[in-house]
Amino acid sequence: MSITYSVSLEKLIKEFRLTPIYTPCEPRDILITSADVSRPGLQLNGFFDFFDRSRIQIIGKSEVAFLRQLDKEALAVSCDKFFSYKPPVVIITRGLEPMEELVDASKKYKVPLITTSDATSSFMATLISMLNVELAPRQTVHGVLVEVYGEGILLLGESGVGKSETAIELVKRGHRLIADDAVEIRRVSARSLVGTSPENIRHFVELRGVGIINARRIFGMGAIKLTEKLDMVIQLEIWNKKKIYDRMGIENQYIEILGVSITSLTVPVKPGRNTASIIEVAAMNNREKKMGYNAAQELLEKVGMMDPDAPQSVWDVY
Repeated sequence: MSITYSVSLEKLIKEFRLTPIYTPCEPRDILITSADVSRPGLQLNGFFDFFDRSRIQIIGKSEVAFLRQLDKEALAVSCDKFFSYKPPVVIITRGLEPMEELVDASKKYKVPLITTSDATSSFMATLISMLNVELAPRQTVHGVLVEVYGEGILLLGESGVGKSETAIELVKRGHRLIADDAVEIRRVSARSLVGTSPENIRHFVELRGVGIINARRIFGMGAIKLTEKLDMVIQLEIWNKKKIYDRMGIENQYIEILGVSITSLTVPVKPGRNTASIIEVAAMNNREKKMGYNAAQELLEKVGMMDPDAPQSVWDVY
């Protein structure tokens, strides 16, 4: 069963510095559950087919201009019918003064009425962006999330394989830690994921033999970050001599998280391998691939081995 997430009106008011005109109760008790917003031009004109009453309603300059050209009786009827559908909150933008009929209807049906001085389009864009994060589908995975050269890399693997130790080494090299042990991943759009740490364990890292450390206290504010997009998943595993690992990297491998495909690598770990350096190179190589360059393909072209029937590894010919 899918879980419905919510964000309080109080948080929106603080985030966007909104001015409440009327709220039927404490803003912290009013919950928003839809990441979509609407401008109710058609509804104010009486058309309510396909109207989603769970959405925040934004009244801008056009809607106010339309209402002001109505006579007093028609204005009261329009406002009354609109608020009777009880949307979670109505926000008037551009600092426009709400008409008396709007205020009366909001009080009659106990619908919060808020104003903001922001322009309509820019306010809607930032509001939708915030709601997409706050209300996004999410899951928590056991792993470590770091930012390496601007790439968000999720390290997965069995306990004791060295995820936290690798993260600390990356932080010492100037990269940033987002989450250790538990990573909360949110799907903020159809093609992108964002990871963060649960607030109660944020910045803490467990190192076997040392104990719990606070990365922010030890390495400074530049060593941590609150959230980061997810660009790559690296699975760390103990080196298995019987397993054949990818030696070329021509084709990207993917893992699906929350319905989004993310580039995935498996990196074998054994004494003598510098895992942090490998991850740094993997991050830079992933950026190159996204920009259209693939070193393995270029090498195969130079040695004339782009034939699909050629050996799996170019190194096998030497």
